[in-house]
Amino acid sequence: MKIAVHQGSHAELPSAVATSDADLVIAAEMITTGYHIGARSHELAEPADGPTSARMSALARENGAALVYGYPESDGGRVYNAVQLIGPDGRRLANYRKTHLFGDIDRDWFEPGAEAVVQADLDGLRIGLLICYDVEFPELVRAHALAGTELLVVPTALMSPYELVADTLVPARAYESQLFVAYANRCDTEQDLTYCGRSCVVAPTGEVLARAGSGPELISADVTRDALVASRLENTHLADRRPDLYRGLSA
Repeated sequence: MKIAVHQGSHAELPSAVATSDADLVIAAEMITTGYHIGARSHELAEPADGPTSARMSALARENGAALVYGYPESDGGRVYNAVQLIGPDGRRLANYRKTHLFGDIDRDWFEPGAEAVVQADLDGLRIGLLICYDVEFPELVRAHALAGTELLVVPTALMSPYELVADTLVPARAYESQLFVAYANRCDTEQDLTYCGRSCVVAPTGEVLARAGSGPELISADVTRDALVASRLENTHLADRRPDLYRGLSA
């Protein structure tokens, strides 16, 4: 599977999808509205099957490419920081709500999601979804690995001065849990926040297959099950676990 990460604006997403020649295009957290927008996140929130979903489905279908994007989701009077996976035929395949809320920016406006592992199968690979701060919790990434996730997709809004998350932590997560990670960041400015870019695609070996800089960019990499199987044979973290020693350590 060829995947592409769009590190750019919502307005530029259609052209990125059209020119990517990718099977899956991944966009940033809350790309459809902006992230640090306060009460506007509630004003702009939509159901998972709302007008934005319809537009994204049309974009995916027109280009024959699957699409992951972040948006504010409304459901029963509550609003969630969410991401949605649309298949290349325009069908909605999965919707994930951010479970680990980051500071007042998230907690003031969003409810936390209650489902830790959300997955869908795409082109023979098991895709898992997280959002930004979620990936900084090793327990959550490991839960994905144990549940069969092979490519973990993480739309994000990482701001300076936390570049170390993109540069150091994300490759470590891929290696320790033996899965591919696609980390799709923003690179714009909202109020007092400057998003640092540094989007990446990382192999389960920890190798960075593609890395963006600090500005708008479209990066791509190939992800295969053969590479995942080979890495897990050599790096046996999952097979060598001792769950009997860890009981009670997660509380």
